[in-house]
Amino acid sequence: MKINRILLSAALVVVALVVQVSVLSRLQLPGAVPDLVLLTVVALALVYGHVSGALIGFGAGLLSDLAPPADHAVGRYALVLCVIGYVAGLFRPEKGQLRSATGPMAVVVAAAIGTTLLYAGVGALVGDTAARHVGLGFLLFTAALYDLLLAPFTVPAIMALARRAENDPLAETGTATDVSTGWLSSGTGLRIGAQRSGLRVKAARSRASRAGRIKGVKRL
Repeated sequence: MKINRILLSAALVVVALVVQVSVLSRLQLPGAVPDLVLLTVVALALVYGHVSGALIGFGAGLLSDLAPPADHAVGRYALVLCVIGYVAGLFRPEKGQLRSATGPMAVVVAAAIGTTLLYAGVGALVGDTAARHVGLGFLLFTAALYDLLLAPFTVPAIMALARRAENDPLAETGTATDVSTGWLSSGTGLRIGAQRSGLRVKAARSRASRAGRIKGVKRL
């Protein structure tokens, strides 16, 4: 991974984890908890691809395993987010550009459901049966609902930051293109068109003034 990817991903994951632990985990919502760390991993994977998504997911999951008040075995959430980051990266849009929000929202819902199922499955293997007492079906529904409601406020912003970092001069060629590039190019085209139209107007005015002068000379 490029150094700009590592720095940006680490900063975003740390911020997401702090908000997750200090705010979202204390909301006491029924069922699951909105997972900002998961949304961060998904957003970065949709820009960077499956390999970087898996690495970012593993790092984010490992930090979540170590952050208090974690009550599960270390490595459990790292494994889950590693798989989710890899799978989400497979759905990276062509050239990193989004044509609609439907695709990312579908990936968010699938990631929320997949994370809950994988986490419960790994927990069952190590003897953690907490999901059975709450109800797996209710956990799946609330996880998908909460993450889907939170995604529009986080995923687009994170993806925009990731694309902007990819447009750094040190970034590899052929990486994701920022939408602002298209805006700048279109803006340049508009300026050129305006200049051309202005020159045409000036030329027409000069022709009209010359024609008026010629007519005045003929009348004299």
